[in-house]
Amino acid sequence: IETYVMIIIFALIHELGHLVAGLIMGMKPEKMEIKPYGVSISFKLTTKDYNKKILKGNMLEIKKIIVALAGPFTNFIIILIAKNIEFGLFSDLMIIYSNLVLILFNLLPIYPLDGGRIIKEILHIKFGLQKSRDYINKISNITVVILTAISSIVILYIHNIAILIVITYLWYLVVMENKKYKLQKNTIKGLQNAKNMIS
Repeated sequence: IETYVMIIIFALIHELGHLVAGLIMGMKPEKMEIKPYGVSISFKLTTKDYNKKILKGNMLEIKKIIVALAGPFTNFIIILIAKNIEFGLFSDLMIIYSNLVLILFNLLPIYPLDGGRIIKEILHIKFGLQKSRDYINKISNITVVILTAISSIVILYIHNIAILIVITYLWYLVVMENKKYKLQKNTIKGLQNAKNMIS
């Protein structure tokens, strides 16, 4: 319970890192959601943001990468502080462990985690929106399958139920994103068919 409480506290600080970075980038917060693993913040995007081009990508993608990196960077700063300052409430080792877990979890290349968002935006700059969606969907699916295989072996040896909970949550994220991805693909296909029928 102590570990869970610490992870929730530092997950909240992690999200505040995203919020501060978003505000610095000139993005406006749209909604804040409380979830079992902490708090999630999303930003409102304007048409103006989509029109600021940088090379083959655009300014919005660069902003999204910076905002996605801000959360794990915040946890890294907390680790550095915990190594140099003693906290009376929690042990320094637990603070470091909790923040390290958050960094590793959030940097997994699974969308919509921070790692998945970073990869998607880099792919968007390089290949365009639709290919970035296709690639990150495949990367997310492959990653969760590999992690499930590794976790199954680890669970057999260390009998830790927390690993099963994390993998179940990752599958939930991937399944939900797969549904959104298929809906987007079908919508685009429907629009293209309608356009072809008109011409």
